[in-house]
Amino acid sequence: MLRLYVHIKPVVDSPARKPDRKVALSSLNESRLITSPDDPALVRLCDQLVRWGGELDRTEAWPSEQLGLCGEAGVYQWFMPRHWGGREWSELDITRGYLRLGAACLTTAFVITQRTGACQRIVGSENEAAKERLLPDLIAGKSFATVGISHLTTSRRHLARPVMRAREVAAGYVLDGYTPWVTGAAHASVIVTGAVLDDGQQILVALGTDLAGVTIPPPPRLVGLSASHTGEVYCRDAHVSRDWLLAGPAENVLKIGVGAGTGGLQTSTLAIGLAAAALDYLEREAIQRPDLAQPAAELRREHGDLEATLFALATGQNVCTNEQLRAQANSIALRSTQAALAAAKGSGYVVGHPAGRWCREALFFLVWSCPAGVMAANLCELAGLE
Repeated sequence: MLRLYVHIKPVVDSPARKPDRKVALSSLNESRLITSPDDPALVRLCDQLVRWGGELDRTEAWPSEQLGLCGEAGVYQWFMPRHWGGREWSELDITRGYLRLGAACLTTAFVITQRTGACQRIVGSENEAAKERLLPDLIAGKSFATVGISHLTTSRRHLARPVMRAREVAAGYVLDGYTPWVTGAAHASVIVTGAVLDDGQQILVALGTDLAGVTIPPPPRLVGLSASHTGEVYCRDAHVSRDWLLAGPAENVLKIGVGAGTGGLQTSTLAIGLAAAALDYLEREAIQRPDLAQPAAELRREHGDLEATLFALATGQNVCTNEQLRAQANSIALRSTQAALAAAKGSGYVVGHPAGRWCREALFFLVWSCPAGVMAANLCELAGLE
């Protein structure tokens, strides 16, 4: 199998300070935009994201500076077709890039996955006018879009009545209800979201956040990644023009379009990236503390095997299912971060130390877009069952 190891060296958080974007941009602009996952510019970007990670956790402020740096470095071009000004990276290269971003700053990397999800839904649509109006600024990093489709996949589907409903009118559709988990909604110009018609058919629309009837309450504080500002978005008699219909009506609208689907590798990739950051810390500690050497080596061996599996899936090899990978990624993230906390001892339990933050961030993977099969596998592991 292909093995490509990713190591991001985290730094212990320094006292709170406002990120100096001008200095960071100057450093990044010393060379060209990031054109491959091996580009030194990606290393410099990730070094800066590491430095700012603790600041995000303390303030829970939206990562505008981080996202701005990623835009300046051309990160948003990785995922988009060349004819829209993107670089159209391969799935393997995207996976390697996400691994580095996830190890450097999980919040920023997670926000980018949601931004990219929205962009890819727009690209996969047959609505050429919407593409022309939205994609240039999104790919250039001049605007922000996000996605709110969990109510069509894993969240709230047990309820008898759809939480986001739509009815057709002459000019388009009227939306009523809410979508429960939308990242950065208050900072977005557009939310790609879905709704269910009375006959059970679904639609996917580009919902303008400035539309009458759209309400975005303050997001809840989360155990980790609060700076992602993930929360609910409400629609009450919100009229969406047919000009912003991206797909449907259809029985399963998320299966329509190029690149559609909800079972990708991104979430597993971020979990494995987070584990890499924790293991780098553990290995550094083991240099001075021989008692840590064997646990660190065993966790790194397991992490390397899982990384190889991830890369094999990214290149189209059928080595396991995405759900099996996700269960193993959740596990390595939880155990590696807790090992880092144990190595840090009491200092790791003090707010501001990265080990404590990594542990809280690892819990995110137990609840975010977590299919029933993955949850069952993780519960069995926690209970000591085969």
